Amino acid sequence: MTTHQHGPRMDFFAHAPKFYKAMVALDAAAGAGLDPALKELVKIRASQLNHCAYCLDMHVRDARSQGEREERVYLLSAWEEAGTLYTEREQAALALTEAITVLTDGFVPDEVYERAAKHFEEGELAQVIALIITINSWNRIAVTTRKTPALG
Repeated sequence: MTTHQHGPRMDFFAHAPKFYKAMVALDAAAGAGLDPALKELVKIRASQLNHCAYCLDMHVRDARSQGEREERVYLLSAWEEAGTLYTEREQAALALTEAITVLTDGFVPDEVYERAAKHFEEGELAQVIALIITINSWNRIAVTTRKTPALG
């Protein structure tokens, strides 16, 4: 296991307020019209993959406040092994989240994209992709600037 050194923190958005405002608008646009539970599952899963404690804390709290069941939050990192705990639609979105977030082979595999396309009409699929891209951006900002959750 790799231990990460936490260097100097930066209040990134204080120094880039126009960018912050654009990110907030991007985030709102990306999530428009999507099921709130699905949005939080996608945000949590991407944040797990990106090791973003700040976003994980935020989106787990958001999911719980929206009534998400604890076992669905706990088992999200092993969603493929969780049987029917997640709907086929959610599973397709989670597979797409992983493929876009990690880009292991430099692209999203056709079967992952086609699986998602079976469960989301084209406009909705575009929103899911936008949501995944946006949470990855938030994760990268928080991880890079050493943003930590306010635990406790």
